[in-house]
Amino acid sequence: MTSFTETQEEDTTIARGLGLGRRQFLAATTGLAAAAVAGGAVGPLATPAAAASTGVLVPPAKRGIILYTVRDATGRDPLTTTLPSGFREVLEYLSVVGYKQVEFAGFGQHANAEGGANLNTVAGAQLLRSWLDDNGLEAEGNHGNIPGSITDATLAEFDAACEIATILGMGHVGTGGDPTGSNYVADWDAAADRWNILGQRAMSKFGLKLYTHNHDTAYGFLLDSGPLDALGRPTRSSGIRKLEYFLTRTDPAYVYLEMDIYWAHVAQHRFRSYTAPDGTTVGDVFDPLATVVAQTTRFPLFHAKDGARTAEPPGTGGGYTMVPFGTGDIDYQNFFATMGAKGYHNPMYEQDNAPGGSANPGQSLDFSSVSYANMAALRG
Repeated sequence: MTSFTETQEEDTTIARGLGLGRRQFLAATTGLAAAAVAGGAVGPLATPAAAASTGVLVPPAKRGIILYTVRDATGRDPLTTTLPSGFREVLEYLSVVGYKQVEFAGFGQHANAEGGANLNTVAGAQLLRSWLDDNGLEAEGNHGNIPGSITDATLAEFDAACEIATILGMGHVGTGGDPTGSNYVADWDAAADRWNILGQRAMSKFGLKLYTHNHDTAYGFLLDSGPLDALGRPTRSSGIRKLEYFLTRTDPAYVYLEMDIYWAHVAQHRFRSYTAPDGTTVGDVFDPLATVVAQTTRFPLFHAKDGARTAEPPGTGGGYTMVPFGTGDIDYQNFFATMGAKGYHNPMYEQDNAPGGSANPGQSLDFSSVSYANMAALRG
């Protein structure tokens, strides 16, 4: 049996013959092998006949990944592994796979990686920008912190985050959380007022679109009517969903959304009825695609996260488990073909459970290759 060390030596020899670094060689060959492993998920989408008769749904320049998916790799100690480690090597790997866009989820990496542990500084951002440029990558956004209150101090912190974003060349600045975790209309009103202020500031001072990223609960029903509870809060709903209400209360010129398509489908599975002001139960199944089609330019970014259906009945559990893009049951071909504003959106592959731990330390990188191949193969 060939040992791991012998395999490394073979890879290095072949890579030199091709004029590639070993990590570039691994990236390229892993992408091809992963696409082959995906089998049915890639093959039917990439047939010559389909490619000849239909258009590419995600243009090459729009194929992206959020680095949270490969956080184990950026956080890995480069002194203890031959796998890509830290931002510089991971960005190089993703570029060779084919990605053209990345979304950050913070700017921390292993302390032994080039540049040190914290790149959330002007100098750190300049270093990151040089690595992005070297690898033909564009940064589109970051899951940072959006102030929960408006004060001189929080506005200064927000401006500093926007400055980092502009150095990196981003068009967007945002967060990985919902505007509020509340079910109540008053809290969503307060969040909308705050986001309008911050959104206008981001655009007017820095030319950035401010965006929020959704989880499933944000598409649950808003409690805005009916009898009040002991704390004076409404207990029933008029039927509007929380994040949809947020859209009506925020300025479309300044506040945008990054729909996590997986979590939107979990919401479709979970939140299927509400209690109306008169106490009756009203059925209402969420439609993620229709939500985007209704105002498609409010969604400049997507998380293209796939899910395999579970056996959980509608209304119970989450209904899906996360899998590499293109290997699950979410109909991305129809979604991207139907959503409108072709070429406007920036879909970022994400998979929360991609890291394989010590059992399979290269798993998240392998999954990124599989997912890129499937995203590139979408036709419609």
